[in-house]
Amino acid sequence: MGFVGRALEIANMVKICCIGAGYVGGPTMAVIALKCPSIEVVVVDISASRIAAWNGDQLPIYEPGLDDVVKQCRGKNLFFSTNVEVHVAEADIIFVSVNTPTKTRGLGAGKAADLTYWESAARMIADVSRSDKIVVEKSTVPVKTAEAIEKILTHNSKGVNYQILSNPEFLAEGTAIQDLFTPDRVLIGGRETPEGRRAVQTLKDVYAHWVPEDRILTTNLWSAELSKLAANAFLAQRISSVNAISALCEATGANVSEVAFAVGKDSRIGPKFLNASVGFGGSCFQKDILNLVYICECNGLPEVANYWRQVIKINDYQKSRFVNRVVSSMFNTVSGKKIAVLGFAFKKDTGDTRETPAIDVCKGLLGDKASISIYDPQVTEEQIRRDLAMNKFDWDHPAHLQPTSPAAVKQVSVTWDAYAAAKGAHGVCILTEWDEFRELDYQMIYDNMQKPAFVFDGRNVVDAEKLRAIGFIVYSIGKPLDSWLKDMPAIA
Repeated sequence: MGFVGRALEIANMVKICCIGAGYVGGPTMAVIALKCPSIEVVVVDISASRIAAWNGDQLPIYEPGLDDVVKQCRGKNLFFSTNVEVHVAEADIIFVSVNTPTKTRGLGAGKAADLTYWESAARMIADVSRSDKIVVEKSTVPVKTAEAIEKILTHNSKGVNYQILSNPEFLAEGTAIQDLFTPDRVLIGGRETPEGRRAVQTLKDVYAHWVPEDRILTTNLWSAELSKLAANAFLAQRISSVNAISALCEATGANVSEVAFAVGKDSRIGPKFLNASVGFGGSCFQKDILNLVYICECNGLPEVANYWRQVIKINDYQKSRFVNRVVSSMFNTVSGKKIAVLGFAFKKDTGDTRETPAIDVCKGLLGDKASISIYDPQVTEEQIRRDLAMNKFDWDHPAHLQPTSPAAVKQVSVTWDAYAAAKGAHGVCILTEWDEFRELDYQMIYDNMQKPAFVFDGRNVVDAEKLRAIGFIVYSIGKPLDSWLKDMPAIA
């Protein structure tokens, strides 16, 4: 059968339901709906407020281009609903995009993925299904999760046949819609049986509406699951590598931007992900590496586990090194001093604060009794206060399990303007690379600050020489140090 015939056949039969209306489920399903107008796509979630936001004017996540896609399809072939069981029962393909947080207690605490939400989703699918289903892992899951899900479904099958596929997402926040429109690759893993291959083909036909055939890769289940963890581990490793070099650059007078540019010119290495910073953040990198560490340990590979654990250690070191540099530069104390924090999201063009380095930097400064004033163009005051009040790894649990009214930290204020944040401050810390921070009137900021006035650039966004000409003492990650900073070495 030709491509057009196959596409028509699948369009007539397929209803898609996605469990989980978060950063992955929402945008992915919106793009599938846009590109496959004849397929009905329903995104379901138990959170009524989240579904209400998806159906309203203010979407629950900020992602460039997402608004347009949702508004084009919503009410036509894209729907958001809290009626989970009805839509799961009707669907042919069910994407499961629920949280897989790092366990905070019990076996594997601090490393292993907590599959509680995955398991309850699988049991619910088994309960309500009356027709054959293809169940697709969309959340990042540990290797061999598919096997566990398969067991739950088959032991509760009531004569329904299930095929489990792994279809990991490779989205970068801030460019997710573009990544979905023109992906580097779509990866589909399935069982190497006739039924498994048919299921893979069915999902492949959905993506083939807009993704070239040669970009749709098919593998066995375990390869697909491990590829996602490995990809994130390799990306995080690049950031930790350049950050490790940034510390050496500061010690020797080298410039990390020049070193990274020279290294990135090697075609085997390439230029991407070689920007030194205060550290990586986001929902995936740390979680996936900890997961990889745990799987290695469970499979009797402690040396491999230790290798990957080091990537996270360097990331933690970079954040504490930054805090130490701030404190030591200011006569070894920030107690009672106002520090402006510009940027709280983990990267620009997203409002996402999960595992953002800003949390650890702020907590480090608060530990030394600083008074912090925070500005971020996309993050709400409520979110900032919640993040600073939360225990590590709590962010990945549903909102109703998180602290409801975060204790207000008296030394923290949140402003909606970079100038207000910096007014009367002793120092400014730039922790997110928002474009607007390059364009600020730093002369005005300097005039309204305490002297000596410091800028600690954790993202290398400002022109340090221009700021020094104004009168600032500037610390840029991995760049040659001001004589002031050399005289006050940071002990990390």
